[in-house]
Amino acid sequence: KQTLKIFDGNDAVKRNQFRLISVPRIAKNEEVVEAALRAYYINDDQQEYELQTFTQQVLLSDDIINRNDAAEESNLGSVFQESVPEAWIIRTKPKDEEVIRIYPAWLKVGMAYVSLRVNKDSTVQTVIKEVLPLLGRQMECLQNFKLVEVLMGSKQVQRMVLENQELILNRLKDIRKTSIRQMNQTRFYIVENNKSIVQVNLFVGGLPPQLSSEEYTNILKEELAIKTNVVSVRHVYQAQGAVVLQISCFSEAERIYMLVKDTVVNDKPLNAVVIPAVMASKIPQNCCPLLVFVNPKSGGLKGRDLLYSFRKLLNPHQVFELTNGGPLPGFHTFSKVPSFRVLVCGGDGTVGWVLGALEEIRHKLVCSEPSVAILPLGTGNDLGRVLRWGAGYSGEDPYSILISVDEADDVLMDRWTILLDAEEPAEGAENGIAEPEPPKIVQMNNYCGLGIDAELSLDFHHAREEEPGKFNSRFHNKGVYVKVGLQKISHTRNLHKDIKLQVDQHEVELPSIEGLIFINIPSWGSGADLWGSESDNRFEKPRIDDGLLEVVGVTGVVHMGQVQGGFRSGIRIAQGSYFRVTLLKPIPVQVDGEPWIQAPGQIIISAAGPKVHMLKKSKQKQKK
Repeated sequence: KQTLKIFDGNDAVKRNQFRLISVPRIAKNEEVVEAALRAYYINDDQQEYELQTFTQQVLLSDDIINRNDAAEESNLGSVFQESVPEAWIIRTKPKDEEVIRIYPAWLKVGMAYVSLRVNKDSTVQTVIKEVLPLLGRQMECLQNFKLVEVLMGSKQVQRMVLENQELILNRLKDIRKTSIRQMNQTRFYIVENNKSIVQVNLFVGGLPPQLSSEEYTNILKEELAIKTNVVSVRHVYQAQGAVVLQISCFSEAERIYMLVKDTVVNDKPLNAVVIPAVMASKIPQNCCPLLVFVNPKSGGLKGRDLLYSFRKLLNPHQVFELTNGGPLPGFHTFSKVPSFRVLVCGGDGTVGWVLGALEEIRHKLVCSEPSVAILPLGTGNDLGRVLRWGAGYSGEDPYSILISVDEADDVLMDRWTILLDAEEPAEGAENGIAEPEPPKIVQMNNYCGLGIDAELSLDFHHAREEEPGKFNSRFHNKGVYVKVGLQKISHTRNLHKDIKLQVDQHEVELPSIEGLIFINIPSWGSGADLWGSESDNRFEKPRIDDGLLEVVGVTGVVHMGQVQGGFRSGIRIAQGSYFRVTLLKPIPVQVDGEPWIQAPGQIIISAAGPKVHMLKKSKQKQKK
């Protein structure tokens, strides 16, 4: 065997960046060409390429040595002679015509590009003239369009507007001479001429909530020294403490963006996200884009890989990272889109976060009720199980997930509002003068637990906060739950003596229990059926859109373990749409996996606003 240096064009020669191939000494020309193309991951037909010996004159002359000349066949059966050159350059054979792809720079559903045959007389102008009718724009003036060459390298995107009289074949020849690989990363777009105006929209979050536009402007002037002649506040999200700035100067936008990351207001760091401009008016009527939210911290840190995968498969501007500003930048970007769907990649807590943000901003969206699909990344993923998205992401192909979202069925789901009104002051109040905690409102999608269920969740939470690095796999997380549970087995508590329950204005007597759980969906604690499947004429069959919550009791850790194992179900207590729980002493409470200790007082649970539209994975096999 012999090792050869292979360059893919003049650019590689100048930089001395080659790739090595190893081929048998008796290899035919075609085999060497094939190995050279493979080294650069180029899948084109090898018949279109040939190797040119590398001499210092290569860059000066275009003299292509044709190694497949029939006259030389006898003495050139193999590339390797006695004085074989070590380095070769891949070149394309000259062509009199070829087929090129032209991509429209606007959205045309069902057509990603048009193919066009060009010859040695084809200019940029003739290409534009032939392409417009194929894209249904034949009535428009040629002068309104330009052809743009776009190179999508791994580090950056370069654009170049081509001159009208330039010969297309010559342009292709020049690109390939520079680098064969570059040709594979180059596309030609037909673009409408328009006067470009510098306009950067920057989302700034983390500000104090409930201020006016002027107050926000003053804070930004003070903290970021914004120049009001080029920066204006375009949108204000008072409840969330966020603004969208419109900036008409690139350097000022860059300065503010960099400065925001190091700025703290009222002990809260600010965050900034550049908002892409979506041309909502150009989106066709039957088009329903997907807005993707990824929580990179969820479920064994698989979120980060998914973030990259979805940014490759979709337009990267429709994929948002939740650790940077939360769901609001994404919803703001899509606020004018007439119809869209949402995919949330994360645990049940992440889904609740996105649904909560949607509820708050719904009135500002043109599409006020987008359907939401789930890619479960958390530990429990009960909502993901109920909607058939599975127990947790295990590395399926991201493309097939997008197909499943596209084919999913729309279903409705209830959401609930929980009002927590503590009548007694929080512990540790200053100066002995105690103020009761202000009422707190939280949203619930899955379930709300009081007592033992919430206590285990709280202990798990504390363990995770102490050593977050260890909690990067679902298996380890569940192991900690088991360990925490075993420590509680001998505990005897009389929760039924410490709380009172009213369902739809009626007092309900509680049996002897340690935990009380309100469930909205038929999956609890990683897929267990707490209500049970047997029919009962006292209650209706639970559904996620019936406007009712089921109330279930558990007698302790052992009972919870039996429910998890599928040997028993919980104790059915009630079913209703309005609940009042009176706490007589501090009790652990958890809502959708978020636990805390609740001071004595009232808890009121009632239906929240309109039902939300969720996407349930379709039972049919994927369409091929």
